[in-house]
Amino acid sequence: MKLGIFAKTFEGAEPATVLNSVAGAGFTCAQYNMACSGLSPMPEIITEAQARSVAEAARARGVEIVAVSGTFNMIHPDPAVREVGLRNLATLAERSAGMSTALITLCTGTRDPIDQWKAHADNSTPEAWRDLLEAMGAAIEIAERYDVDLGVEPELANVVNSAEKAYRLITALKSPRIKIVLDPANLFEVATLDEQRSIVSSAIDLLADRIVMAHAKDRKPDGGFATAGKGVLDYRHYLGRLKAIGFNGSLVAHGLSAPEAAGVAAFLKNSLDGNSAGAGR
Repeated sequence: MKLGIFAKTFEGAEPATVLNSVAGAGFTCAQYNMACSGLSPMPEIITEAQARSVAEAARARGVEIVAVSGTFNMIHPDPAVREVGLRNLATLAERSAGMSTALITLCTGTRDPIDQWKAHADNSTPEAWRDLLEAMGAAIEIAERYDVDLGVEPELANVVNSAEKAYRLITALKSPRIKIVLDPANLFEVATLDEQRSIVSSAIDLLADRIVMAHAKDRKPDGGFATAGKGVLDYRHYLGRLKAIGFNGSLVAHGLSAPEAAGVAAFLKNSLDGNSAGAGR
């Protein structure tokens, strides 16, 4: 597996500055965010030169851009907000090749009108699912036009809140453009060790042929998020299950501070190498 990190972990509004920090912390790939180019995360306009500068900076520092963030609220209660998100997704998709990447990560969304990462009671309604299918259909058309894939991540607070919902989405859409970004810390809040292992194993087995990226963060015993290696997630089990399905994509850390980055890189490398000091619980 390739060791990566959210580029936005590091301060900076120039790709060279940010990607130098990525490499310096011990990572060989990054999930990019246009904020690292001094733009909004989902800009209306990305020039060819701005896209090219990302690829050039990555190449100069030996960092692979494995994905770019294209998250917007795909089931926002206001259809006009969804339309803006889709237009900006097209902008991002058009420039992805220039940034030397072919994967855009998405947020399946929530009915919360303010925070796209906040749960809402209406997320489980048929209407929310209908709106997601409509938005994803439009996103797939964009992906086909610009030859990119779309990374869907099951998140407890979003409409696709489980591996089963992700599988249902894949089955409904029938598009090879839909890929899975798997973050086990987004599949449970509080669980016993046996429960979390069962949840993680089931998710990986169910979605195995679509997983293109794995995320690395953690959970505290009370359910809050934690830095990878500092919580209750059984990394030995998680990475072992990924290896068992032949996954050799990127393992991307996030939910950490810049000063923690080098330590997380060392933890993940040790975990991947199977060393007891960093192999999780």
